[in-house]
Amino acid sequence: MSKELNALDLSKGFPRSPREMVGGYVIAGRMLDKCRAVIAGTDDGYHFDCPLDNFFLSFTEIKAEDFKAFVATGATDEEVADWITEHAREHEQLEIIQWNNTMRDKRISEMPIELQEFLETYIPEVIPAGKVVRVWFDVYDIEEGRI
Repeated sequence: MSKELNALDLSKGFPRSPREMVGGYVIAGRMLDKCRAVIAGTDDGYHFDCPLDNFFLSFTEIKAEDFKAFVATGATDEEVADWITEHAREHEQLEIIQWNNTMRDKRISEMPIELQEFLETYIPEVIPAGKVVRVWFDVYDIEEGRI
């Protein structure tokens, strides 16, 4: 018997903030929401395995297709967290904390130039006038109305 996927309909709501953690990692919760929506066909233009997701996938050395295959089994958030712990490259807890904080504090100027170029036009299109983007995660949280 297969389990229910519990995918969000991203035409009616947003994935989690990249600040919300799953398995002890920032980005992972948002990536999980988008992955479920892509599998279910309710992604509404959101992308799984995008540049944001790739920061997490690179650090953990998890392959996007392996993650997606596990998520497709209908795994719960807790089961995905356990799977991440089991499959991620081993890091000391202090390294994970440092990576999480680096991601939380990543400024646009610290990103690869291709992402800086994309955000140069994207931010004025989606961020209301008067809202200040201090770090990369702010783009998502402002655009999606969390801050």
